[in-house]
This record gives sequence, structure tokens and C-alpha cells, in this order.
Amino acid sequence: MSVILELDGLQHRYDEHAVLNGIDLRLRGGEFVALIGPNGSGKTTLLHCLAGIQRPSAGRVLIGGHDIVREPLAARRQLGFAVDPARLPPLLSGRECLRLFAGARGAGEIPAATLALAETLGCTAMLDRRIGQYSLGTRQKLAILLGLLGEPPLLVLDEPLNGLDPLSAYALKHHLQRLAAERGVAVLLATHSLDVAERFINRAVLLMDGRLRREWASDELDAIRADPSRSLEQSMVEALADPEPPR
Repeated sequence: MSVILELDGLQHRYDEHAVLNGIDLRLRGGEFVALIGPNGSGKTTLLHCLAGIQRPSAGRVLIGGHDIVREPLAARRQLGFAVDPARLPPLLSGRECLRLFAGARGAGEIPAATLALAETLGCTAMLDRRIGQYSLGTRQKLAILLGLLGEPPLLVLDEPLNGLDPLSAYALKHHLQRLAAERGVAVLLATHSLDVAERFINRAVLLMDGRLRREWASDELDAIRADPSRSLEQSMVEALADPEPPR
């Protein structure tokens, strides 16, 4: 499938502190990729630059061939980015929020697929209540629904499993896997949950000190899954300890 996301030499600095140091990354349609790394490695900054929330200091982000800085509207039409649950408007209901997002994406109504996912995640009953009354887990579910609304070609999720109950987390993992495999959606998932990365995705990339230190392709992940003595967690620790990791 064609490339949907291109990061070329992406850099970002906060004053004199370099957070991203020349990130090159490609995602094709149908790929389910995990972005892993320790706290402070730059994962959230990378996702914010990708989504146009923060402007890169250098380099470029292309989504569906559109530059996120020069063509932000065209690029964002190709992107689903889960809203920070803490930033959801407390006075709106979940349904009102979904309608606003549906309108922004050019849909007249909330897509049936979004309502079906809400039912799967067990939050349909909460959609007509104000978001200010939601628990953290329900806010997280609504943020996921907003990010996935319309099933755009690229989905970007930052720790979406945080706060979810086990049944909802299981349903979301399989839903994302199906979107990639059956609909050709590219999914970039930043996560600390390495069991998710190991079992559900077909590629993993390790971010450390603002650089992509290591990548595991699908055949390497298959080998890890087939060997009870190996794990992605162990491979990540070994990569972090390697002063000259493979490129």
C-alpha cells in the first residue's frame, strides 16, 4: 500500500533543549506500528508535531502527501488524532462533541461505525451526559471515539489504553488491528504497554533521546512471539543498553 505518513529529518527544541533529533519514519496503509520508549524520550512531542499541535524546529511532516505546516487542513483531513481527555469540553455532552467533530469532518451525522464502537466500549449510556460528569475512563473512551471518527487513513494515538477497563482495552486493541488489516488504515500507537506492542502490531520503533534507536519489523516480532524465552521488553532493554544500536 502507499505511504500515508512521512517524517523527514524532524527536529524539535524547547529553548536550548533538543527533544527530537532528526526523525525519519514512513508508515504505509495497513501498518499497525507501536512507538515505544522510556519516559522523556520525546514520544508525545513527536506525536504533537505530527498532528500540527506543535511546529517542528526543522524537518517536515507529510500526511497523505500534504505538508502539515504548509497545508494543515488537507493534511488533517487524512489524520485521526485522539484528543487529550483533560481538554474535552466539560459542559457539552459526549453526543454533542461527536456531532461537532462529525461536522468538522464533513459528515452530516455521527457515523454508524462510531456509535457501534461506543457500544463496544460500553459508553453509549454516557453519551447524553455532560462530559464534566465523566470518569477518567469514560473521557478516554470519548477521546478515542473522536480520534477514530470517520476512520481516516492515519490514526495516531498516545497511550489510549490508560484508564480503560480490561474489556474495553481488549476491544480497542482488536478494533485497531481490524482497521489496519481490513480497511488499510495506518495506525501509530505510542504506548508503554509492551505486551500490546508485542502481540497486536506488525512493526515497532524505539525512540530514545530524541532519536529512533531501533526498529523491529514484522518478521522479527514473529520470531519473538514464537520463542517463549524472548520478549519485546527484553529486546528493548538490550537496545537501550547498546551504545551503537543497529540502524
